[in-house]
Amino acid sequence: MKIVVCVKRVPDTTTKVKVAGDGKSLDPAGVKFVLNPYDEIAVTKAVELKEAAGGDSEVVILSLGPSDAATEIRTALAMGGDRGLHLVNDDGGWDGHAVSVRLAEAIRDESPDLVFFGKQAVDDDEMQVGGRVAELLELPSAHLVGTLEIDGTRLKMSREVEGGRETLECDMPAAIIAQKSLAEPKYPSLKGIMAAKRKPLDSRPVDNPGAKLEVLSMELPPPRPDGKIVGEGVDAVGPLVELLHTEAKVL
Repeated sequence: MKIVVCVKRVPDTTTKVKVAGDGKSLDPAGVKFVLNPYDEIAVTKAVELKEAAGGDSEVVILSLGPSDAATEIRTALAMGGDRGLHLVNDDGGWDGHAVSVRLAEAIRDESPDLVFFGKQAVDDDEMQVGGRVAELLELPSAHLVGTLEIDGTRLKMSREVEGGRETLECDMPAAIIAQKSLAEPKYPSLKGIMAAKRKPLDSRPVDNPGAKLEVLSMELPPPRPDGKIVGEGVDAVGPLVELLHTEAKVL
């Protein structure tokens, strides 16, 4: 069985970011980048399935991004991936459509049984690449998958929906968009990190096929105002209610 897992290099959510001089992107200076957390879940589940299947099963880590994104691919290889494929482009101007086109081309060449995605990237939160790639490849796709079992070539899945749980089935090949509950992320061991340095990583330059969406501007949220102390105990209730009504406007 061959599994392709698509991963993305994103800013660490604990990093304080700044808007770049162009007003349309983030300034990468001083920003720590990591493997997208939802993609860690997808990688972990793919490795679990590979180990359960045995034989000549393989997990391919695929990423489109700048030259530095090779670091995050190596992280996924340290988690148990077998080889990496890096589609390199250091220019901006990519959107979900453009990324999906290039990922779909690379996946088509691999002819995998399963393609995994995290449910969203924590930098842009678009939640669209997995579905777009599945559509381009004409694959059945299941979104926000929380459990997954394989019975021969048949997939049995479930996901949480409003007020209940939905059960899904489809045949492979298929695309799976992972939710948090699909797997507990398996963090790289020292042995895995050392082994990842020797695993093959193929880098290929790609051009932007043309974005459909343009970022016009980007700005940080306004700073929070300083807090107020309106009093103590019972005496503070009246002034607090008044401020919640007149200033905060939540009452």
